[in-house]
Amino acid sequence: MRFIRKGLIGATLALAAGGAAAQSSVTLYGVADTFFQFLDNGGQQSWSLRSGGNSGSLFGLKGTENLGGGLSAAFTLENGYNLNNGTFLADSSAMFYRQAWVGIVHEKYGSVTLGRQYQPTFWVLYPTDPLRANEILSPLAAASQSIDRGTMGVQTGGGRSSNAIVYKSPNIAGFQLWALYALSSTVTQPLPQTNGNMIDIAATYSGYGLYAGMSYQYQHPGSKTFPGLPGPLNTVSTKHFTGAVGYRIGIVNLSFNYAYHQPDDAPANSLAARLDVVHPFSVMEAGATIQATPFDTIEIAGLQRVVRGMHDNAWGVQLGMDHSLSKRTAIYARAGYIKNNGTATISWPGITPNGIDAPQTLVGVGMTHRF
Repeated sequence: MRFIRKGLIGATLALAAGGAAAQSSVTLYGVADTFFQFLDNGGQQSWSLRSGGNSGSLFGLKGTENLGGGLSAAFTLENGYNLNNGTFLADSSAMFYRQAWVGIVHEKYGSVTLGRQYQPTFWVLYPTDPLRANEILSPLAAASQSIDRGTMGVQTGGGRSSNAIVYKSPNIAGFQLWALYALSSTVTQPLPQTNGNMIDIAATYSGYGLYAGMSYQYQHPGSKTFPGLPGPLNTVSTKHFTGAVGYRIGIVNLSFNYAYHQPDDAPANSLAARLDVVHPFSVMEAGATIQATPFDTIEIAGLQRVVRGMHDNAWGVQLGMDHSLSKRTAIYARAGYIKNNGTATISWPGITPNGIDAPQTLVGVGMTHRF
């Protein structure tokens, strides 16, 4: 048994039995990230210390075993946590909220994995969000995951699915395919909810400075329990159509993504129908990532969210700057503005808007360390 230091990832525990026997490895890795935040929320100002502004704070274990003939077994267990107070991220009942899966990988035919995993739609969007789909300070996360009056009964993807089976193809001349089927799941945090079965398929291409991706996701009905409502709210079946494109010109990577969320009609006399909380909506983002120096990166993003059939829309802009102190450590700054119009109540994740139609301004300065 040997204990080996492995580059940026940290420590690898490698076990090998001589000759032609299979080899396996288990790697411990993680991120420690915290930032100091100033927030003007509809005129109410506050200062706070938060976690995960550049990259979500996490620790995980991942491993592989060579089974021979181009086949390997693999697993990942990944937890999210709040560095500022040591608590679990999002769901205190989930030890591995971010990822928990095991599967088989073939170098020629791709992989099949089972457990809690990222959705194919997430991998379509991720390369085209200058803020890297960060679930704390990305405006794309704010617009995609925020729930306001007009969309309370609409299913949202969430980026990850429990009880999921995922196929991922090998990369063939820049092309890659994903397919997911997830069985129904129930959680109690941040809101008690049941997610219906889901199918998600996606295709991407990357080469010659170009990136392009598209996906289709369908969610069966579920339910959510909101404070103040007389009972659980039925969330209707929802189709999600997503497209994304990026192109690199020298030190600048330009990007654009668009998603349209189309719910079925709410059943007659259901709570969702009586409250009129089922409306389609779209999210559009354009941005750029600039590699100003080998150590400095600038991110720019502009975003719009529009709910159809009512006066409910929001737009936002955000600027980010990252400076690498080493291969594992960086300092960063973020500045953003979100303007809600009509009944819109969009905000960065973890922040409750101070009333309807309330604008928000956020400034954050933080540090990230990877191990």
